[in-house]
Amino acid sequence: MKLNVVPIGNSKGIRLPKDILNQCRIENEVDLEIEDGKLIITPVKLRSRKNWDSKFKEMKKNNDDKLIIDDNIDLDMENWEW
Repeated sequence: MKLNVVPIGNSKGIRLPKDILNQCRIENEVDLEIEDGKLIITPVKLRSRKNWDSKFKEMKKNNDDKLIIDDNIDLDMENWEW
């Protein structure tokens, strides 16, 4: 696929078609690398556990950090299967 390089202020850029963005799951940020004279564009994935430490502290402060499921499972009990 050929794309035109267009002026953007003092720089230049390319416009990526929506279908390409969707297929590559590109949303807000990309990581650019140059390898063997080729430009590699990789979507930046959100860190799924970002800020968990502060959220856990907040849960503790609100006394909302109780177990939902009892973790005292008796593995020797009858009818237990892995």
